[in-house]
Amino acid sequence: MQEELRPSAEVAVKQCMMVAENERVLVITDTKLFEIGETIFRVASEVADSTLVVIPPRKSHGEEPPTELAEMMKTFDVLFIPTWRSMSHTEARRNACRAGARCATLPNIRPDTMIRAMNADYSKIADLTERLAERITKASTARVTTPAGTDLSFSLVGRTGLPDTGLVHKSGGFTNLPAGEAYTAPVEGSANGVFVIDGAIADTGILQPNDYITVRVENGYAVQISGGKSAEYLRSIMEPHGKEAYNIAELGIGTNYKAQLVGSVLEDEKVLGTVHIAMGDNRSMGGTIRVASHLDGILLEPSLFFDSEPILMNGAIKI
Repeated sequence: MQEELRPSAEVAVKQCMMVAENERVLVITDTKLFEIGETIFRVASEVADSTLVVIPPRKSHGEEPPTELAEMMKTFDVLFIPTWRSMSHTEARRNACRAGARCATLPNIRPDTMIRAMNADYSKIADLTERLAERITKASTARVTTPAGTDLSFSLVGRTGLPDTGLVHKSGGFTNLPAGEAYTAPVEGSANGVFVIDGAIADTGILQPNDYITVRVENGYAVQISGGKSAEYLRSIMEPHGKEAYNIAELGIGTNYKAQLVGSVLEDEKVLGTVHIAMGDNRSMGGTIRVASHLDGILLEPSLFFDSEPILMNGAIKI
């Protein structure tokens, strides 16, 4: 399997992060994603001085790593973090970037996702992603609708659109790999309406029509999550984190033309023409809410309007 993964690892190391021979690379993985972590480490080791650290899997997305490792992260030039639970929205990752590290997280990445969606033309993805991010920055309001029943509106006043292009060549930069989304944090307390998750969220796999999750939103928080077994599971993993886990944290637009809906949110949220709405932590995208939970719900065939202007219509990008 490592030989199949290697070309994508080379894209990650040499193109996405552009590791130089005078840099120090830290690869953090866990027992669930060890093979992928080891493959990235082997490729990075051929380019630069590299270290591999294996930790026990975290219990939730956004849970902090051990304190010693968090301090260690701040001393490296480049970080790769393929772990079962995401470290994207942790203080450890944010502090490492503030210290100058370039960081790529690969949360719960599947081998087929790495093989397929990492082997893309990232300059093409970057062009669309940056244009969408610019439109987010200019927008004051957003509204999302879908055939499944979504109708959610919120404010974007003062918020900056962030492009996850996969090309992180400057100190302090951050990306998810595989990349391909433009995103931001809706203004806290401003979201109202309903969104229907008909793609995937958390560990649900691809949702079937009889298991779609309906989330009712009032004043910036999810106040009701209804549906079948997947809704019950979602409530069970959010409840331990309290009220802030229900914060409407993110609007994201997928821009990776090679990504497919596979039931793994890392790839699903990058699918070209999809929208995702996340709940929980939003500090990585310009917000103020810190909680050890960040869950992205994928919406299919969305129509997205900024200040009443269509940006997507039924999943087709209109800019």
